[in-house]
Amino acid sequence: MNHKQYLKELGLALLGYATLLIGSITWLNANATLASPWRDLIALSPMLPGALMVWVILRQLRRLDELQQRVQFEAFALAFAGTAFVTFSYGFLEGLGYPRLSMFVVWPLMAALWMLGLVLAARRYK
Repeated sequence: MNHKQYLKELGLALLGYATLLIGSITWLNANATLASPWRDLIALSPMLPGALMVWVILRQLRRLDELQQRVQFEAFALAFAGTAFVTFSYGFLEGLGYPRLSMFVVWPLMAALWMLGLVLAARRYK
């Protein structure tokens, strides 16, 4: 499977995610009195195409050659360890009264560190 097919599959999964995200938020705002567990299931519904995104990405990673897999591994390692370091550090600061941060901050941090890791690893193997 080529790169265009991967982007097509990922794009469709992202479109499904965006559609369910907008739809679930709109529906929940219009039906504020909806009881659990239905409210919870609707709120989590965007994660169905989110799971599809995970599958598409993992499948693509398995198709990479050994060098590209190594570059991705090093980038993921930096993102994982760096995110743990930053979030634990900030956790200690929260104990001193710093404002609590939403879990939604973690993914952008991890993504930024992953991109940094890709740049560093790619440079290393040029």
